[in-house]
Amino acid sequence: MASILAANMSSITSSKTVERIKRFDIHDKLQFRSNIALPPLEASSSRRHLLLSVGTSLVTMTCGGLSPLMASAEENSADKEDDDKGVVGAIKSLFDPNEKSKSGKVLPKAYLKSAREVVKTLRESLNEVPDDNAKFRRTADAAKESIRDYLGGWRGNQDVAQEESYDMLEKAIRSLAKFYSRAGPSAPLPEEVKTEILDYLNTAEEFL
Repeated sequence: MASILAANMSSITSSKTVERIKRFDIHDKLQFRSNIALPPLEASSSRRHLLLSVGTSLVTMTCGGLSPLMASAEENSADKEDDDKGVVGAIKSLFDPNEKSKSGKVLPKAYLKSAREVVKTLRESLNEVPDDNAKFRRTADAAKESIRDYLGGWRGNQDVAQEESYDMLEKAIRSLAKFYSRAGPSAPLPEEVKTEILDYLNTAEEFL
């Protein structure tokens, strides 16, 4: 009887032990599966975070990078248009017989060039110290030549005869010729005559 009871107890104990082992085994398997399933979720979340971060960076880089490029392209296009306009303007100016003077009037280029040359050379001649005869003669000859060219091309020309610059140059040339016709070609030019002629030249230059 005791042996039978012991055998039953042993059987029951064995059965319970097996059942416990099975439970532990099932529990461990579930826990193991749970532990295995978690990393992919974390990895997936991490990948989504990484993709979002990379996407945001790409958008920022694209928008931030394209804006300067677009601005640079527009600026280059504007510069090219300005250059084209400058080239066209230079070509037109080259073949245009007229030019805008300091006073804003449009006058023949040839007249402006000739009149400016008279102002330049005659002023240099008047301001030259006569102690250096060679240099004095060079400046005087240059002034005579420019006056001759000017008178030959523009005296009495109705395109410019009413201009202030024309009138002032006429007065300057007339004053110089009047003095030398009276005092002789070798007479030194008095300061008052020199000052008067320089004033005429300065006024003429303001309109050229």
